[in-house]
Amino acid sequence: MSQHPLQVDPPAALERLNAGAAWLVDVRERGEIARAAFDAPQVVVMPLSEFERRHGELPRDVELIFACASGARSLQVVHYLRHHGYTRVANLAGGIGMWHAHGLPVTAG
Repeated sequence: MSQHPLQVDPPAALERLNAGAAWLVDVRERGEIARAAFDAPQVVVMPLSEFERRHGELPRDVELIFACASGARSLQVVHYLRHHGYTRVANLAGGIGMWHAHGLPVTAG
């Protein structure tokens, strides 16, 4: 099965995070994150409601993998950043729901 070039599946994302090759940027709102958070290295919380104001904090020289609940909001962020000159950005396919479905680590807030 081929993957969309802007998408990364959860196991590949965790492998990149564990290797220190990428950051995971969680764009879910803080209440969502309080219920279930990614338990992985290099997770940055930047809720979509704060994103326009804060996205300048994100480095351009590190691979950034964006995540939300299902992958829809984070894919919008990926397109936004590509439009603003970011080239090392990808979307976590299926969001935290697919991450959890793969048995990857989450923590309850």
